[in-house]
Amino acid sequence: MAFKHLFKTKLNWSSTTEKTAIKRRYSKTHQIAIEGKPVLNVSAAKAFKGDPALYNPEDLLLSAVVSCHMMSYLYVCSQNEIDVVSYQDNAEADLEVAHDGSGRIVEIRLYPKVVIVQKDKTALAKQLHAKAAELCFIANSCNFPIIHFPTCEAVD
Repeated sequence: MAFKHLFKTKLNWSSTTEKTAIKRRYSKTHQIAIEGKPVLNVSAAKAFKGDPALYNPEDLLLSAVVSCHMMSYLYVCSQNEIDVVSYQDNAEADLEVAHDGSGRIVEIRLYPKVVIVQKDKTALAKQLHAKAAELCFIANSCNFPIIHFPTCEAVD
């Protein structure tokens, strides 16, 4: 039996336009509100005339993938009695934009660097990224490759 969970988000935007000689340019800045959480100010990426100081949808998608993978990984480590000391990742996403203005993320690369307690389990800990990828809710919702380049070492 599958369990279903409902997530809700409220988007709030109001018109602040900048008229140029060529066309009207709408502000890309808006707010995302999720009940019980701080409001998230969002814009387009700088390349798309957004506010570079704010998060953009591409940032948030990449953050969701890397965060979900880490949580799935910690879950499978706990199942295998691996004590994780630290987890870092410097993830990257490639966005391709077509001539008509449409675009899509075409690949995400994760570079998780994990430190564990048990030196004899470093190979297993590295292999568990594959199981975490199978379990990751967000990765399972994506239609592009997510490639993992994990490293693992034990504390001295």
